[in-house]
Amino acid sequence: MAVELAHMLTGLFLGLLITAFHRPIADFMLRQERALDVLFRSRGVRLPPPPSETTAHNIYFVLGITLSVLQLARLWLTLR
Repeated sequence: MAVELAHMLTGLFLGLLITAFHRPIADFMLRQERALDVLFRSRGVRLPPPPSETTAHNIYFVLGITLSVLQLARLWLTLR
């Protein structure tokens, strides 16, 4: 039970961290995606363009909130 509780609390903390730092995470991932986009396009492979900055920020914010809510629900159901 203690290990399971620690696992759920760690997941909740991770979700909150993703939510708190969604902008730097999204900016880093966008830089990586743009570099890969340039690499593939230079070799003739056409891929859809990377998402806009606002879209990437929103994606990582929603990802963090979703992870937090799922972990809270899991924690609540376990302790109930």
